[in-house]
Amino acid sequence: MRIDANTLGIDLAHLGPEAIIGLAAVVIVLADLVVTDKRLLPLIAGAGVALAAVSAIALWSIGGAVSFTSPLGNPNDAIVVVDTFGIFFKLIILGAVFLVVLASHDYVRKLERWQGEYYALILLAATGMMLIVSAQELMTIFLALEVQTFAFIALTALLKDGRSTEAGLKFLVIGAISTAVMLYGMAFLFGLSGTTFLEGIGQHVASIIDAGAFGEGLVLVMAAVLLLAGFGFKISSVPFQMWVPDVYEGGPTPVAALLSVASKAAGFAVLIRVFSIVFGEAGLEWLNWSVLIGVLAVASMTVGNIVAIAQTNLKRLLGYSTIAQAGYLLIGVAAFTGGGEGGFELALSGVLFYLAAYAVTNLGAFIAIIGLANRAGGETIGDLAGLGRREPFMALVLTLCLVSLTGLPPTAIFVGKIYIFFGAVENGLWVLALAGVLNSFVSAYYYLRPVRSMFVAEPPTAANQDREPSPRPSMALRASLAATAAGVILMGILPPWVINRASEAAISIAP
Repeated sequence: MRIDANTLGIDLAHLGPEAIIGLAAVVIVLADLVVTDKRLLPLIAGAGVALAAVSAIALWSIGGAVSFTSPLGNPNDAIVVVDTFGIFFKLIILGAVFLVVLASHDYVRKLERWQGEYYALILLAATGMMLIVSAQELMTIFLALEVQTFAFIALTALLKDGRSTEAGLKFLVIGAISTAVMLYGMAFLFGLSGTTFLEGIGQHVASIIDAGAFGEGLVLVMAAVLLLAGFGFKISSVPFQMWVPDVYEGGPTPVAALLSVASKAAGFAVLIRVFSIVFGEAGLEWLNWSVLIGVLAVASMTVGNIVAIAQTNLKRLLGYSTIAQAGYLLIGVAAFTGGGEGGFELALSGVLFYLAAYAVTNLGAFIAIIGLANRAGGETIGDLAGLGRREPFMALVLTLCLVSLTGLPPTAIFVGKIYIFFGAVENGLWVLALAGVLNSFVSAYYYLRPVRSMFVAEPPTAANQDREPSPRPSMALRASLAATAAGVILMGILPPWVINRASEAAISIAP
């Protein structure tokens, strides 16, 4: 049987965002071979991301869900589903990629030979992440995850110095281990159900629970735990977070920024889709996954915040912060897997809003560190001393983002934490909400230390005399900072528009 776009029922217009980004990556590689003015490359990347975003917004306006099914199996088995849930995540990913491309101007000047590869790999990673959020078949999920992961590994090691090479190697080794664990979980699910399609697996899982089959139930639990471990690596939750601080510190700062935001969003999207489809109608209250996920949430918040207190390197500090933020998000995941009446939409929309708020906030923090580190000549908290007077705009944006990460009003993550904690309380998980509040108080200590250094501490006199003046940040970097600052403030004082979009996305995947 001939298999092509027609037999698969694929309308390429519904895969417009992925197709545009993939084509832009190819165009960048080809243009890099023939053009001498490399300033054209980020323009191609930015234009590709903008067109992909327009395509995604157009798909949102159409509404409904479109499924691409296999001609060899059940016509109800979907390989990829283009729904509001997936489009919401695609817009987060595209927004993050656009801001990182805009902020990469200063970094790319250090790359003499690899500028085309840098932008092409970013777009390739974005293609993988956008496929992940819509995939509903295990092998498609696996392949998309690998496309994303290998692109990030190459980006991490692109500088080819000692630090970036070590970070890339650690990312590769730990990523391979997590992939093996995830594949074991997928193999168990395939062995139980005889299919790799999530809908078919979910139906078989429901029959296992209805029949009360003890042996198959144990295998089901083992499969879910293994999948949770594999996805835990992607979202950087405890105890799968070992790679985060080293990769963030050793890799290029723009890459760490994209990895902390877009990759985490894609990881949560696939985690939510798999658990809601495979286990949503099977009686999650019987399996009680909310307890396991709740334990991971508390562990991630606590470990991330406590270890971050001792950090002096800004990128390592944000690395441990990322682990803690994964814990806050897992509170929402635990809430919607708890089986509470009417709690699915509230808890899940809280997770989606928090991810959008976290995206603009964390990107702003990393981009500010790019500019401030260039001006200060280092990436430690002590290097920021006195920069509040020398670079007031970047210092103020970093302050705003750190205040938002702490969860103080009137910022985006303040609204996100209220949203998630309220969803947890409504689903009877008030203990998790309390743990989140206490951890937010702990995090204030290390988030506000860089602020004190910028505006209160005096720079070392010797450093001021010996170090040559560094070039001022580019207008592109400043524009990306302004965009993130606007997002943090607007989502903090006028959140209803994003909340409504998050609710629409949550409803589209509700069981």
